[in-house]
Amino acid sequence: MLTLYHGGPGGSWRPDRLSRRRRRALSSGRRRGLPRWRSFRLAPGAFDLLAVLAMLVLIGLGVLNLYAIGGRSLAAHQLAIAAAGLLALLLVWRLRASVLVYLGWACYGVAVLFLCAVLVIGTEANGAQRWLAVGAFTFQPSELVKLGLLIVLASVVGSSRPAWQRFTFAIVLAVVPIGLTVLEPDLSTATLLVAITVAMLILGRVPARFLVPLFGGAAVVAPLAIGLLRPYQLERLTTFVSANPQNAGPGWAVLQAHIALASGGWLGQLGNPQRQLLAQYLPDRETDLALSSLTEQWGLAAGALAVLAALVLVWRLALAARVPRSRAGGLVAAGFAMLLGVEAVVSLGGNLGLLPVAGVPFPMTSYGGTAVAVHLVALGVVLSVRRDGARRRLWSAPAWRYARPRLARFAALGLTGVLLLFTVYAWNLQEKQGDSLRLAGQVQMTRCLTLPAARGTITDRHGAPLGTGVDADTVLAVPALLRAHSDDVQRVSHLTGVAPDTLRAALDAVPATTLSVPVADVARAVGDQIASVNLPGVLVTPKPTRRYPEGASLAPLLGFAGIATPEDLKRWPGLRADEIVGRSGIEQAYDAVLRGVDGQQCFDVNPAGVPVAQRPARPAIPGANLALSLDLGLQRQLTGALGTALAAEPAGGIGGAVMMDPRTGAVLAMASLPSYDDNLYGPPVDSTALRTAEQLPGRPMLEHATQTAAPPGSTFKLVVASADMAHPVLGPATVVPTGASFTLGGHTFNNWSNLPPQNLVQAIAWSNDVYFYKLANSLGAEALTGTAAQFGVGAPTGIDLPGESGGYLGTPQTVQQVGQTWYAGSTVILGIGQGYLTVTPLQDARWTAAVATGKLVTPQLGLATGTGTYTALPVQAPVPLPFAGALDPVRAGMRAAVTSGTAARLNALPVPVGAKTGTAEDSSSANGGLDDWMTAAAPMTAPSIVATAMVQGPGEGATSAGPVVQQVLAYYFAHERDILATPPIQPGR
Repeated sequence: MLTLYHGGPGGSWRPDRLSRRRRRALSSGRRRGLPRWRSFRLAPGAFDLLAVLAMLVLIGLGVLNLYAIGGRSLAAHQLAIAAAGLLALLLVWRLRASVLVYLGWACYGVAVLFLCAVLVIGTEANGAQRWLAVGAFTFQPSELVKLGLLIVLASVVGSSRPAWQRFTFAIVLAVVPIGLTVLEPDLSTATLLVAITVAMLILGRVPARFLVPLFGGAAVVAPLAIGLLRPYQLERLTTFVSANPQNAGPGWAVLQAHIALASGGWLGQLGNPQRQLLAQYLPDRETDLALSSLTEQWGLAAGALAVLAALVLVWRLALAARVPRSRAGGLVAAGFAMLLGVEAVVSLGGNLGLLPVAGVPFPMTSYGGTAVAVHLVALGVVLSVRRDGARRRLWSAPAWRYARPRLARFAALGLTGVLLLFTVYAWNLQEKQGDSLRLAGQVQMTRCLTLPAARGTITDRHGAPLGTGVDADTVLAVPALLRAHSDDVQRVSHLTGVAPDTLRAALDAVPATTLSVPVADVARAVGDQIASVNLPGVLVTPKPTRRYPEGASLAPLLGFAGIATPEDLKRWPGLRADEIVGRSGIEQAYDAVLRGVDGQQCFDVNPAGVPVAQRPARPAIPGANLALSLDLGLQRQLTGALGTALAAEPAGGIGGAVMMDPRTGAVLAMASLPSYDDNLYGPPVDSTALRTAEQLPGRPMLEHATQTAAPPGSTFKLVVASADMAHPVLGPATVVPTGASFTLGGHTFNNWSNLPPQNLVQAIAWSNDVYFYKLANSLGAEALTGTAAQFGVGAPTGIDLPGESGGYLGTPQTVQQVGQTWYAGSTVILGIGQGYLTVTPLQDARWTAAVATGKLVTPQLGLATGTGTYTALPVQAPVPLPFAGALDPVRAGMRAAVTSGTAARLNALPVPVGAKTGTAEDSSSANGGLDDWMTAAAPMTAPSIVATAMVQGPGEGATSAGPVVQQVLAYYFAHERDILATPPIQPGR
């Protein structure tokens, strides 16, 4: 007879006192009176293949991640641990359910002892003492305590004891390992142990009257736990609460996790040569952020597979909780399901930045033998109790006789929902922010050097160099890359002539993060040879030094190049702070043409900022060459003649002169003295010599032909005479009484000599002041200043040079605006180029050209640009004067000044010349308060050249500035064909 007895509410049913024969018959299915059963080795439900496969998938994904980021050694180690763990799983699965209780208590006891040992002899890392090391073997006891606590809590909570005893014993058992773990401190594991305890109390149907006070007390005490946090743990929490992924430390880790998730795409990046370098930027890629690393290396599909496998495992364990024939067995399965689910949620949330990075890795994907082995053994325990329930289903009590774990499936459903939401968030992160995150990933692993473009050459109209780069290069070395190749160090030493020891010392003297160290300056031919070898970590760049062969002769006009100033950075947005730019003169005006486009050499750097690989360079595009309209021979003549004139005057005076084509505005020569040597600006700057030059008298840093304005004196009479042609008041043929002076309103205005009555032509030829006093008075201020404005007086000429002065042309209105008074005498003295009037030599030359041709031109120095073939620069078309047809009498006066007047010294020239002299009182002049002027156009029948000179000194225009104009016009007409000839130039667009 079969007798069953009940072992209690949570107990099991079993046969008692059966004979050996009956037991054999029962087991073989041949019992008398019962149907014959077929024999089978494994009862249905005794083994959960799907759960084991899910576990193997997670292990396999973890191994794939380790292989991708660390190579075969890490992956092989993890596989070995996993194999041992699988063996342990099979052994535990074969154990009887009754033995598992003893196994659990043994694990619990051993783990507690180990936790105590950790506090004494444990290995410390990241501010926590968590590991025990036995030789080369290292393990983490806090992982073992998860298994022990899970089983003993299931045994206690699932027993038939009264509720208060089950609750009390469970709390006591949990407090010991939790407290020891907190002392390490390993707060992440302690939190998981708390979660296991809470889950087991709820699943084990401990009454709410015990749980509510527990949870309330925990809520009160929880804020105090912040004091237990280590700095790095507090930083993790602060970063999460502030929602700022840019913070250092954990914030940076979250950002890297996002970059990793975005970089993987759907199928990973195994073909990406930067894959290993990208992996280095992800901290804890083998442990806490292993899921992000897996997604980065193998794609979003692999990450989704890991989440799916975890969900399958959680659900299989949750469903397994209904199979065992005891409450304790069901609690083990349900508790393990909750543990895996919580680990998955916390880890995935931390990887996504939705939860603090808590140091909890995704189940089975983390590197570490203890966790893998413990989880496999825990699965073996669940399979064992499942097997026990499936094999003895006949002996199990009816379902109504004991309560299954409470809310197991509901909790699994909640965990599933959270994991699915997190997965959707990860997909959305990759879709919506993927591009920006991938860009951030590239930016952080990239450091770039600028490869400066060689600056273009400035030449005269025939190709003679005026401003060039030096024929030398600078050899740069990337220390981290060059040090890694000792043979290359020897080659660089041989090519540059730098001793190997000296070269190594230079490389070792700087941090490994340094991108470049100057090694040597070499000739251009040597630089080309080094560049052709293409050694990694060796760069060749042109030296930025500029050379100006003509020095002071052209320095104010050409200007100089140097490191960009704050004003330059505002003028040209996007410049580097150390960019070499044109700082004045032609160098500044045509900087966009001459500077070229810098190249770039980028390097891959590791998280420490150390270069590890050199990417293909983007070569620099050299600046274009610039041909000026200047003729170097004529320039030398003009500078020499002006220097001779100034040398005859007392020291401290200045001079400016210009020669221009009156038909186009092309400047053929322009001189400014005193000057400076623009070679002093290098770069590098010769600061001492430059300070000395700046302190010299005569403002040598200014370009006096365009930046110094002075009273034009009698050369302005050409404008006054033209005003009479535009607004006739006297007429060119009218003979006007002149004499030695003119009196108006009680003021007497003197003539330079007692001259007879004269008409317009004679008055220009003899520079008759009284004639022009009367003419200006008759014209009135409005007509006179209006005509002057039409000649460009009082405004910049528009020449292609920076810093041009517009001079000053006062009118009754503008004078009144500055609080002064325009008297009748102001109009009178304006007739001889005095008063409210200052002009530059270039402005004077411009109105001379306009009188000679009837058209107002815009002066220009730039002629053409190019590298091999030159293209003409655009030229502004001349503007016809409204009264051009009436200017013949003025031209006749200019011609008469040469044939019979104040400019007679020019009559010896081989072509008919028209000119005007002038001497002006100038309070700003350092040499006796006078400025000497002469301006001329030739040949008057078809003008092709205008020459204007201004010299400060006590002499007169005819005797001081006159020789300058005479000498350069003589040179010009002796070499006119050669001067005006140019190499082939393509017309501009």
